[in-house]
Amino acid sequence: MKHRAGRIVTVESLAELDRRLAEGARHLTGWRLIGLDLRDRSRELADRDTSRTTFAGCTFAPGDELLHAARGALILPDVSAAPADPHRATLYTADELYDTPDYRGSLDGRAYAWSQGHDAPDALLGRVLHDDGIDRALAGWVAGRRLVGVMGGHAMRRGERDYAGAARLGRLLGRAGFTVATGGGPGAMEAANLGARLSAADEMVLDEALVTLATAPSYHPSVDAWLAAARVVLTQAADVPATDTLGVPTWHYGHEPPNLFATAIAKYFRNAQREAILLQVCASGIVFLPGAGGTVQEIFQDACENYYASEDAIAPMVLVGREHWTETLPAWALLRALAKGRPMEPHVHLVETVDEAAEIVTRGA
Repeated sequence: MKHRAGRIVTVESLAELDRRLAEGARHLTGWRLIGLDLRDRSRELADRDTSRTTFAGCTFAPGDELLHAARGALILPDVSAAPADPHRATLYTADELYDTPDYRGSLDGRAYAWSQGHDAPDALLGRVLHDDGIDRALAGWVAGRRLVGVMGGHAMRRGERDYAGAARLGRLLGRAGFTVATGGGPGAMEAANLGARLSAADEMVLDEALVTLATAPSYHPSVDAWLAAARVVLTQAADVPATDTLGVPTWHYGHEPPNLFATAIAKYFRNAQREAILLQVCASGIVFLPGAGGTVQEIFQDACENYYASEDAIAPMVLVGREHWTETLPAWALLRALAKGRPMEPHVHLVETVDEAAEIVTRGA
């Protein structure tokens, strides 16, 4: 069995699957089962938690596909040819990535399935060429814009207070003339892209959008229902001039679908490249909302860059949520100690509200 970053486990043979299950695995969260004939594994899989399992190109016994999909598994078809053009020279739009009514048949779903099942040299080269084209397109897109990053957890649910706060932050930054950039996924990322996109409208428009989105709080168990609610919001706000906002997602985390509210999407196959580029383009600062492992990584990846930078190259780092960053995940103490006596020291901040965060970023512009 191949182990990949963090919770992700890829299983490419029935022998690997049987061995893992025999060792007592009960929760298959983050597992990727690639190209397996599972018709004789119905009972074993029915007894496990497959709520966030990805099945790419697998064959099921009658009824099993519907069972796992209803639990929240992502089921993708087998794809032999590369769906994503390796010579692409422009960023994506949400309509391009979601080019079919159902997610599993969309370009985004097909590209994720293909990336999981094809490791031949020509496939690897295709992914490298694709990402290089995205790099070039992104460099042109960001030119002349003041980008502020908003980082935060993908698990934040629509309808929650924190989600509304992230949307308000995006609105405040957009109205201040900044271009909001996020990781392009669900949760806090979606909320910030939403608020930024609708920042030219009255606040009431954003409030109505939040109510509509709350009817489908998460992309689990149904990506299609989650997307449908977002499409309703875009239809309701069709007369509102869309403020540009950027999403930078990755097919490495393909089980976390890109949100519809980024007007430009720089989607990468290679996650490490995507992470570095996202932080690099946010030259006007980054706001870190409450999150977990990924957000903590982004804090200290950005801190490392600022630690060695000259003062004129440092943009604000703003952590939002005192309890979260001092008690739940006490990143603030380490960040402050790291910054002490360095040019970055006056540029790191801990605040309680998104209004304070937006004020700091605006003041530092």
